[in-house]
Amino acid sequence: MTFVFSFYDWNGIGQMKFTGFDNYIRAFQDRIYINSYGHTLIYIVATVVVEVLVGLGLAGLITMGRKGSGIFRLAFFVPVMLPMIVVSYLWKFVYNSDFGLINILLEKIGLESWTRVWLGNPDTALYAICIVSGWVYAGFYMTIFYSGIQRISKEVYESAYLDGAGEGQIFFKIKVPMIRNLVETGVMLCVLTGFQSFDLFYVMTNGGPYNSTEIVTTYLVKVVFTHMSIGYGSALAVIMTIVIAVIGLIAGRLNKKDSGVLEY
Repeated sequence: MTFVFSFYDWNGIGQMKFTGFDNYIRAFQDRIYINSYGHTLIYIVATVVVEVLVGLGLAGLITMGRKGSGIFRLAFFVPVMLPMIVVSYLWKFVYNSDFGLINILLEKIGLESWTRVWLGNPDTALYAICIVSGWVYAGFYMTIFYSGIQRISKEVYESAYLDGAGEGQIFFKIKVPMIRNLVETGVMLCVLTGFQSFDLFYVMTNGGPYNSTEIVTTYLVKVVFTHMSIGYGSALAVIMTIVIAVIGLIAGRLNKKDSGVLEY
C-alpha cells in the first residue's frame, strides 16, 4: 500500500488524487531530502570509526590479560543497556552550552575559546551526535570482537611470543586478521543500522539546526506526521527501501565468498 500511496497526493483524510510520478520527481528535487542522505553517510562513516574501530581497540586492550579487565568490559558495555531516549536526554545536558559538562571542563582548564553551542551549531551538531552513538555502541562491538579473540587458540599466541612478538604485533598481525569476518560484519551492521537511526537524532536535535542533522528517517517522519503528506512520504519510504535493498545485495555479494561469519 505504501507503494500505491506514493503515486497519489493524499493527506491521510481527504480525497486521494492520482499524480503519477510527481512525488518521485519532487523527491529528487528536494534539497533537504537529498542532503539527508549525505548526513546519513557522514553518520555511517563516523560510526565505523567511533564504534567499530574503537570497539576493536578496546577488545584488544582487555584481551591482554591485565588485571581488572572484567570491570572494564562491564563499564564499556553499560551504555548499550541504557534506553536510547535516556541516553539522548543525558547527552543533551552534557552538551548544554550554559551548564553542560563539556563546556564547564573546557572553562576549568582554560580553553574558553573552545566552548560551543554544540547542538545548536550546524558545524558541530552532527558530529556531536556521532560521538554519542560511539559512546553507546563501541561497547557492543567490543563484546563481539572480544568473544572472537577469545576463540583464538592460545598456541598461536605462545608461538608469537617465542618469536619475540610484542602485544602490538600480536594485535595487528594475529588478532585482527583472525577475526576479519567479525570486523567486516561490524562494518556492514554500521552501514545498515545507519539508515535505521531515528530516536537519537529526533530527541537531541530533531533535524536541526537548519536541517544540519536531518537524516532520512527524521525527514520522513516530519513529512508524514507533521506535514501530513502521505503520498510524498510514501515515495520517500519507497526510495529509502530501494537504497537499503541495494546496499544489502552488495553486502551479500561481498560476503558470499565467506563460508560463515563466525569462522576463523
